[in-house]
Amino acid sequence: MSALRRASILTPLVFLSCVYALKLVHSPGVSGQAGFGFWAFIIALWIAAAFALSGLSNLRPKTPTARRLVGLCVPIFFGAFLFFLWEIVVVGAGVPSVLMPAPSAIGSRFAASLPVLRDDFIQTFLKSVLSGYVMGCLSGFLVAIIADRIPFLRRGLLPLGNFVSALPVIGIAPIMVMWFGFDWPSKAAVVVVMTFFPMLVNTVAGLAATGRLERDLMHSYAAGYWTTLVKLRLPVALPFIFNALKINSTLALIGAIVAEFFGTPIVGMGFRISIEVARMSLDMVWAEIALAALAGSIFYGLVALIERAATFWHPSYRT
Repeated sequence: MSALRRASILTPLVFLSCVYALKLVHSPGVSGQAGFGFWAFIIALWIAAAFALSGLSNLRPKTPTARRLVGLCVPIFFGAFLFFLWEIVVVGAGVPSVLMPAPSAIGSRFAASLPVLRDDFIQTFLKSVLSGYVMGCLSGFLVAIIADRIPFLRRGLLPLGNFVSALPVIGIAPIMVMWFGFDWPSKAAVVVVMTFFPMLVNTVAGLAATGRLERDLMHSYAAGYWTTLVKLRLPVALPFIFNALKINSTLALIGAIVAEFFGTPIVGMGFRISIEVARMSLDMVWAEIALAALAGSIFYGLVALIERAATFWHPSYRT
């Protein structure tokens, strides 16, 4: 059977079966006491979903738009099916919500707690993460330019960067809280420490990636250091710089949330997670985790889109 035929037959069938299974698992006779027949049906559905996703992933449409659409559908369907299995296992097996709430319960709590989640997002992401991210990445980039100009500074900073990058965030967060107070500046300081050296190391490596022939060509044109830097070395270093920006987009969020465990006003993702865990309110904890994952994914995606627009010439984007 061809990939197109397999996908066109199995995908609607799997979707309808998933809808039926979700309705069935929440019925009084199955919820918390699902039997062998129900689990056998879920296993068969799992196998059918694997074949359907395999058919979708093997499709090779002729138009770029169709290829992009298929490439987007496969991870979306795969992720949706994982959430489906999570819901089925938790509800069907009667797992206590204290141990693992169902996605439906997390979604309900998320929708009911939008004002609280909004305030936590503003405190953690818009204040701590973005400010620390901009300051850390910008300072790392500028110091890398200076270190590239002054060789002894480069030889001294890079080993120090490797050392600082290995420091645990739970070790520096309490120190930053003592230095900068309990509000968002201390969390931004943690983010600066976590994002500074990845940007420094990647930028220095990118500036050193220019080939000898290209540098000799610029020298033959009587180009000075800054002309060569702007017109040759920085464009070549862009993939390295964006690699650091993408790495830092996730490090910044992790650092800010962990730093909030060590002292913060009564708002913030890290504060909410620590408080709700103590209250055994796991649905709210997972709602905060979902918010952090969503914010981090969107942030990473925006950086990746900017990278694609700025480095469209790179071989990795050629088709």
